[in-house]
Amino acid sequence: MRAWAVDRPGPIDGGPLRPVERPVPEPGAGEVLVRVRTCGVCRTDLHLAEGDLAPRRAGVVPGHEVVGTLERLGPGATRFPPGTRVGVPWLARTCGRCRFCLTGRENLCRSPRFTGWDRDGGFAPYVVADEAFVYALPERFSDLEAAPLLCAGIIGYRAYRRAALPPGGRLGIYGFGASAHLCAQIALGEGATVHVLTRGAAARRLALDLGAASAGDAADAPPEPLDAAILFAPAGELVPVALAALGPGGTLALAGIHLSDVPPLNYAAHLFEERTLRSVTANTRADGMEFLEIAARLPVSVTTTPYPLDRADQALADLAHGRFAGAAVLVADDV
Repeated sequence: MRAWAVDRPGPIDGGPLRPVERPVPEPGAGEVLVRVRTCGVCRTDLHLAEGDLAPRRAGVVPGHEVVGTLERLGPGATRFPPGTRVGVPWLARTCGRCRFCLTGRENLCRSPRFTGWDRDGGFAPYVVADEAFVYALPERFSDLEAAPLLCAGIIGYRAYRRAALPPGGRLGIYGFGASAHLCAQIALGEGATVHVLTRGAAARRLALDLGAASAGDAADAPPEPLDAAILFAPAGELVPVALAALGPGGTLALAGIHLSDVPPLNYAAHLFEERTLRSVTANTRADGMEFLEIAARLPVSVTTTPYPLDRADQALADLAHGRFAGAAVLVADDV
């Protein structure tokens, strides 16, 4: 099969993603072989390709927002019958034995595995996954719409909960890509006032179309003090900006797996009056199931830009340069 692999990490315009020929993988015990129909293009894939996130092994195939059908079951795999539509997410496996796994915090597992980082992901026609870590997908979402839900949606949802927004509160969202535009809809659906701060004009228009109360540049101050904020942009220089926008008792959640260096903080200006700074690390399966249920019930609207699988390199470059709003999604040739 023809897949895309991270050859030599570096600037996206230098072509770090290369097409390769690989055999169709075989599912092991408790695993399933999934025929890929769509795969979302996540900023984490870009960080991997550019080397901000060091590859766990040479020539890994990115992609961890996979929607596909079960082609074959490995020994002992019984959770889903062949032909079932499933989602393969970022969290690929946890140990199940460490103190974090045993206390419902598997996102902090000491020996996790991740799709498209430790294991080959969905920038390919087939992917193998642990059946215990794949999701059943709500029928109301098409293959194109469902893909971004599997990381952008789930991680955005966890960041939203980590931001501890009070009921009816004011939420600031910094950066407005795939994850943020889904998170904003959850917040709006729960009665929040949402202010979006982002550099892209198209992203600001999308934010207003989705119901945000305001949309300004990333460096702007929101029109009122915030009760909570989420930083989706991987820009450490925005941390003090977002903290300064918080009112007393506010919380800033950092949603990304990679963040550039954070400038020095001033205690009085950024943290006093019980302002809180929190990171977000992966997600639990419970987060994923809860988010998918809420997303289907609201329902959220997923803004996508489709690319054929053989244009994965272009999709990543367009993501890097902010050439679309919402989420890019790779589509298999036979879909």
